[in-house]
Amino acid sequence: MRCLKVAFGMEDDEHLIDAHYGDSEFFAIYEVCEDGSFKLLEKRPNRARDFEEHDEGHGDPRKFKAVVSQLLDVDVLAAFRMGPNFLRIRDKTNKVAFFTRTRDLKTALQRVVANFEELWEQVQAKKAKKPSIEE
Repeated sequence: MRCLKVAFGMEDDEHLIDAHYGDSEFFAIYEVCEDGSFKLLEKRPNRARDFEEHDEGHGDPRKFKAVVSQLLDVDVLAAFRMGPNFLRIRDKTNKVAFFTRTRDLKTALQRVVANFEELWEQVQAKKAKKPSIEE
């Protein structure tokens, strides 16, 4: 069965963060499968949360690398909102960014399930083209 590993940027156990993905308290890592099933694999602390951004403010490429390097094993980065680093995720990694348009984790999971086929195709295309960012 085809499954995707999805990292949700979280504020608490039930809500996606209403801020930049890199400011998440932690990442809820889920396995989401084509049959609509999903399971929590882990809650991964965001080690880049307190990363001090210099001069450039939000969108610092160093913070982008610090965040993505924690999620090398993930296929999809799911967020309510994403900041300026969205373009870097899209252009420089083999990760797919997915906007949930909700902060409710249960609803966000259902939206990933509903978009599974499209996300699967995007992930496969990315993996064929781009190596993952190195830590």
